Formats: sequence, C-alpha cells, structure tokens
Amino acid sequence: MENAEEFRDKTVLVTGSSFGIGRATAVAFARRGANLVLADWVEDEETMKLVKAEGVKAVFQKCDVSQDEQVRALMDRAQKELGGVDYAFNNAGVEGESAKTHECTIENWERTLGINLRGIWLCMKYEIPQMLEKGRGSIVNVASIAGLVGFPGLPAYVASKHAVVGLTKTAALEYAKQGIRVNVVCPGVIKTPMIDRFTGKKKEAEKQFEDMEPVGRMGEPEEVASAAIWLSGEGASFVTGEALAVDGGWIAQ
Repeated sequence: MENAEEFRDKTVLVTGSSFGIGRATAVAFARRGANLVLADWVEDEETMKLVKAEGVKAVFQKCDVSQDEQVRALMDRAQKELGGVDYAFNNAGVEGESAKTHECTIENWERTLGINLRGIWLCMKYEIPQMLEKGRGSIVNVASIAGLVGFPGLPAYVASKHAVVGLTKTAALEYAKQGIRVNVVCPGVIKTPMIDRFTGKKKEAEKQFEDMEPVGRMGEPEEVASAAIWLSGEGASFVTGEALAVDGGWIAQ
C-alpha cells in the first residue's frame, strides 16, 4: 500500500521532463508532495505549470544529458537549491534513425548511445554521491521493451536500451547495501510524441501498433508513471536490479 507522505518534501530529478512519460512522472511525483528538478533539452512551460499547480517547489534546467558539464551543473543546482536528490527518474532518450545494422551511420550510433546510455550513466554518476550522502535513495532508469528483445531496423536504439538494463543491474548490486535501489522500467508502445514520430499520427500506422499489443491498445504515459512511483517508493523496498516491462503483454507473446 502506498504511503501518501513518503515523497513529501523530498527532491526528485526527472530528465526528459518536457513531454510524454517524463511529464506524466513529474506530475505524479508532484501530486505526492515531492519537489522537482526538471531537465530536458527542450524547455516546455506546460510541465512546470502542471507541477507548480500542485504547490511544490520546482526548478527547470535545460540539459543535454550526454554532456558531462551540463549534467554536473544540473546536479550542482539540485544540491544548492533543493538539498540534493532523494529520487531520480532518468528518462531522457531518443529513438534515433531507422536503418539496418550495416546501414546505421556513425553519427546516429554516437548520438543515440550518447543520450540513451552515456546520459543515464552520467546522471547516475552525479546522483549517487548525493544519495550516498543522505544514506538512501532510489533511481528508476528508463529503457524500453527494446532493452529486452530485438527490433529490426533500430540497431543503435536496441543496443542502447539493452545496455541501460545491464548498467542498471550493475549499479543495483554495487549500492544494494548502501541504501540505494536502482531499477529500470521498460515501456512498450506508449502514446507519446516519440510514437507519433513513428506513426506520423496516421490512423493506419497507429492501428498496426495497437494490433501488436495483447491488450489491444497503446499504453498511456501515466501508466508508466505509476510503475515509476511504485519502484521508487517503500512498496518496492525489496526490489532492486529489476527490469519491469510496462508493455501490455508485448514481450509475453
């Protein structure tokens, strides 16, 4: 059972906060009384508006998570203005370009792994010391069902998401006795701007994705947010190193 007060006045970092799953998760934490450090490379006033409407403190910083100095500056601000992070939702990611493995460009490979993998590693690199100082913490990284199974035509994306799962398991083992839990959520087809880019918002393309889902529909960002809240909270106190699929049964097929 969820403790309604466990996040109150705690600080949560959400990367990729401007849209989709990031926005939904930021709002979910705010509704539970958490203060927010929001980060994205695109500033969107709507997320900040929704979060502040819940009466919590929030700051936004533009950040490319693949850049060490920008992530370090973000975490320094979290420490200075909100006392350091207690929870982190490392969500920032890109899908990259579609191409077969031998046709994937060097630029696409480096950009996709830079944001999706290096970005999560850098965030943890600077989040974990703040949590160690507090003596506890919880990190939820975001991978994808593409971190659990292969998808033809997305070699860089699939490689990056599989690596995030492995990185999460390693960090979970390293800090398990120091009060820090590290888990990863693996969303399936979620109705977000990323999926809109895949489908071009065409009904025929959207239906193809829906038909692939055993539940017969796409997921909502709020459903991933609910999983993130659970993994972060006391209800999951014995859960670490877990890769949780939130996918409508996709990988069970």
